[in-house]
Amino acid sequence: MALYPESIERLIHALTTLPGVGRKTAERYVFHLLRQPPAVVEKIVQGLHGVQQDIHDCERCFNITVNTICDVCRDSQRDISTICVVSDSTNLHAIEQTGDYHGVYHVLGGVINQLDGIGPNQLRITELVERVHNDGAQEIIIATNPNVGGNATAMYVIEALKDMNVQVTRLAQGLPAGADIQYADDITLSNALKDRKDI
Repeated sequence: MALYPESIERLIHALTTLPGVGRKTAERYVFHLLRQPPAVVEKIVQGLHGVQQDIHDCERCFNITVNTICDVCRDSQRDISTICVVSDSTNLHAIEQTGDYHGVYHVLGGVINQLDGIGPNQLRITELVERVHNDGAQEIIIATNPNVGGNATAMYVIEALKDMNVQVTRLAQGLPAGADIQYADDITLSNALKDRKDI
């Protein structure tokens, strides 16, 4: 027997599909929404509908956009010889916020995750190889997260590009600014040592 009415259970279940949202958090969200005026809930509903209708993938790099081609790809000041490969648009936007990167991007649409049934064929790796071949890119920067899925994806991308005349680099990994060495884990310290540079 369901604990709540069916409509509430459906919404709780729908919210648990969001990353990091378990049943208890979903219940809190639902009951918070129930206490809101109808106008507030309607704004959320309209926002979700608007995103679903207006947002799609850039035809060139697969970043999210409201246009056929995203703002980054349309920017004539960008260095198209350098392509930064990211798993999703949130990582693209994080790199953009630094203001230090002036190349273009390629959004893979996720990372390899066998538990979720995501293999290389579900990612946009073939499209990346085609871009490198057609656009004459000189450097590919792999900017996937330094975790199991990100590393597996990076290795697959490297393998896919091995026979192409292009430099492949990976974002440096190591100690973050303000870190205390004694509290760093072994992998972070190992990466920091491997990625050290001259000063």
